[in-house]
Amino acid sequence: MKDEKILTLIEHLVELRKRLIIIIVVVVIGMGIAWNFSEHLLTFIERPLTGPTYLSDLKIRAYGEMKKRYPSLYARFDLEKETKVSVTARKLNYSAPLEPFFIQCKIALIMGFIIALPVVFLQVWRFVAPGLTVRERRLVVPFVSTATVSFCVGALFFLVVIWPVIINFSLSYESAGLQSWFNISSYVNFCLRLILIFGLIFELPILSLTLSRFGIVTGRLLARNRKYAVLASAIIAAFHADLVTMFVVMVPLYLMYEVSIWVAYLFEKKKSADDAAQA
Repeated sequence: MKDEKILTLIEHLVELRKRLIIIIVVVVIGMGIAWNFSEHLLTFIERPLTGPTYLSDLKIRAYGEMKKRYPSLYARFDLEKETKVSVTARKLNYSAPLEPFFIQCKIALIMGFIIALPVVFLQVWRFVAPGLTVRERRLVVPFVSTATVSFCVGALFFLVVIWPVIINFSLSYESAGLQSWFNISSYVNFCLRLILIFGLIFELPILSLTLSRFGIVTGRLLARNRKYAVLASAIIAAFHADLVTMFVVMVPLYLMYEVSIWVAYLFEKKKSADDAAQA
């Protein structure tokens, strides 16, 4: 009996190694594909440094409405100058000879990982598939597709919505005696780390869906542990140095937990209805 348990453990480790090797190979291939596009992503994440963003448009519209409705306040606080968005020729800087090259490698690696996401999730599914029923194994396509889309949506949400907020807040401290001087490593590493974090945050509903489908968690269990979810969100967000980044990480993380609760409730009802229909 002991030999059988050891053999089972060894088989699992061999299977895990096989899946990890496949993931690494596919990520490397994705990295090679993404290398040609890594400069475009760097240009995109640099955009908040040099020109107007969607925040500038929102500010112009808000001040325009204030000018129409409250012209006296508009003139009193001299908001006309606030509507003029200036384009500053800011540039990222580097201090080590090969620093830009390694940054390009990191960008290509993250992009390669995102390109390889369908295969990554497929390997995760195949690793746990032996413990699933025949009916549950048929969910492989919905799992892989929704998990991939959710990660990409989270990454895009960060890049398009959250990243300009963080950079604009940082640049708001510039003055005559204080000038921004961003290092390319700090700037890009910060952005790439948050891309991964937001991608994983948006995976929470998929994780909740999967666990509730297998009967491991329930909506009531998740709802009862809201206070721990708030605490966990705060702890995860606290790993970032500034309060603004902590806030923009903590709020979406907890909101995704709330979405996970409703997803669990919905799939519990669906599973109950399916079981009743089969009975």
